[in-house]
Order: sequence, then structure tokens, then C-alpha cells
Amino acid sequence: MAISASMDTKITFLLAVLLSFSALPLRARLSFDFYETSCPAAEFIVSNTVRSASSSDQTIPGKLLRLLFHDCFVEGCDASVLLQGNGTERSDPANTSLGVFSVIDSAKRELEIFCPGAVSCANIVALAARDAVVLAGGPAIPILTGRRDRRISNTANVKPSIADTSFTMNEMIMFFKSKGLSLDDLVTLSGAHTERY
Repeated sequence: MAISASMDTKITFLLAVLLSFSALPLRARLSFDFYETSCPAAEFIVSNTVRSASSSDQTIPGKLLRLLFHDCFVEGCDASVLLQGNGTERSDPANTSLGVFSVIDSAKRELEIFCPGAVSCANIVALAARDAVVLAGGPAIPILTGRRDRRISNTANVKPSIADTSFTMNEMIMFFKSKGLSLDDLVTLSGAHTERY
């Protein structure tokens, strides 16, 4: 389904809001050309990985946007949701159904071949979500890169940061409001949780 112009605006805004949830200790100098010298093909490699995965599974774009949401809402956009093990964010029931970790892993493996140690997983998650929006018919949004990966992930941080499926509509509205987001934002992000646009 094609994305309308008003939905383009909402998605552009939401990506900007999500990517602004940076954890202060991990804040780095973000720029549009962060990988210009260290890994010039970084964005191309991530884009190709997302396109390839999406060609065999049309739910990938929605899942990648959902992954960014779950990463950014808990401690900032730091890829902490990717860390595995007991007691990590990834092991929390809210995150076990995310289902696109393999896409991020695939992009990271290829990037390590061409640019070892250069591209953080936090940037891969952000770039993959941006590319997913494009594949779903949304706008191409330039995003800043330079995020750093968190090395610690704690499941205790998930419940207070992610809306629970048992929330009433009023609880959802208040939860999003506490994050600086509107009812329109709630509807748009909830739509991304359907994993199809």
C-alpha cells in the first residue's frame, strides 16, 4: 500500500523523534557524512541488505521500524536491544517477537568484511529503519550517523520504557505524552507494529 503525503510527514517526524532519543553518555558527534572516510559504502551495504531481506519477506520493513522504536525508547538509540543473554533487553517478552535481528546481523557481517570495526550496530539499526520506510513507499530521509553501541543491556529497563499490550487507550496516550509524542504519533507507531504499511 502506498504511503500518503500526510503519512510521509508523520513518518519523517517520527524517525527524527526516535533518533533523538540518544543516551547522554553515548552521545557522539553525529553527522550526515560520519562514514565518509572510514566506510564510504556503509549506507549502500545496509540498504542492499534491507532490500534483499524485504524481497523475500514483505513484513521486514515494519519490523525494522518497530526494532528502532524498541531500541530508542529504552536508554536511547544505542543497539542495546541487540545484546543477547539472560537479563538483557532482548530477552524481555516485549522484545522476543521483534524478529529482524538476522537482518541487522547480516548487514553487520558484510560491513565487517569491507570496513572492520567501523560501523556501529546502533547506526545499522537506524539506517535499516530509514531504508525500510523507503521500501514501504515512504520518504527518503537523511539521518545523522555516528551513534555508539551500548555494551550493557538490562531487561529491567524495558517495562518502564515500552508501552504494555495491556494498557488502556488512555494509558497509551499518557505514556506517549510522557515521551513527548502526540496521539498522531501513537497511531503512526502503532501502525508500524502491524509490520505492514
